[in-house]
Amino acid sequence: MSGPELQSALVRPGGLWRSVEVLPEIASTNSELLDRARHGEPGGAVLAADHQTAGRGRLDRGFAAPPRAALTVSALVRPAVPPTRLGWLPLIMGVAAVRALQSGPGVLAVLKWPNDLLAQGSELKLAGILSEAAFPGDPAAAGGESGGVGIGVVIGIGLNVSQRREELPVETAGSLALCGAPDADRQELAAALLGEFSALYTAWSAAGGDAEAAGLAERYRACCATLGRRVLAHLPGGRELRGRAVDVGEGGHLAVRDDAGEEHLLSAGDVVHLRPDQD
Repeated sequence: MSGPELQSALVRPGGLWRSVEVLPEIASTNSELLDRARHGEPGGAVLAADHQTAGRGRLDRGFAAPPRAALTVSALVRPAVPPTRLGWLPLIMGVAAVRALQSGPGVLAVLKWPNDLLAQGSELKLAGILSEAAFPGDPAAAGGESGGVGIGVVIGIGLNVSQRREELPVETAGSLALCGAPDADRQELAAALLGEFSALYTAWSAAGGDAEAAGLAERYRACCATLGRRVLAHLPGGRELRGRAVDVGEGGHLAVRDDAGEEHLLSAGDVVHLRPDQD
């Protein structure tokens, strides 16, 4: 991928994106951008890589792909919305990915709450999304300084693009190439994805993080395959919750109604695994 070309395509006066950088190799785009955020990097920064050597997913699960076979990109934003609504940020990236794939290579995808992108009609995972926050004065920053800026959130996505079956780590993983798009271009995908994210994020931010008012909640429900299904949620401490996923709430929480009719709100941090359950 070309950083200057993406910069030219995405950075506009008054727009969300301020800088776009593409590195040939890095351990993790999320880790690097999160560290920069802790040291005061302004919002609107994008970092991508042709190869990640230590990519991470949710709960520090590894993400691995051959060089130039996946789209690995992270974005830093500093939203001026109530912190309770920040859970929508990875969901925004998910909706942006669904829209970018449909309008570009023509691959139909759906979302599995909270952070997976699946090929439509299957359980094959095409991408994972990781959202991490850096707070003002975060002690992880050298000297505890963060430049006097507010909360920063890094949202990263690892999208399998050209991998063959033997290059994927598990049978439940898929790629765009295996879904009928062998010529999908990472540069074009990155531009489309970040363009879609910018439009959705701008509307959400202008609405103060109110996903309903911004029309985001409706768009998310339309492409979320989790809603309406029975699910089994594995929770910390070995606990389990069975029920039907009925909605996504104000903070991006998943509402699950158990068999006794009680509704539970789950955040991404509450869930170790979320799997389909028997109807």
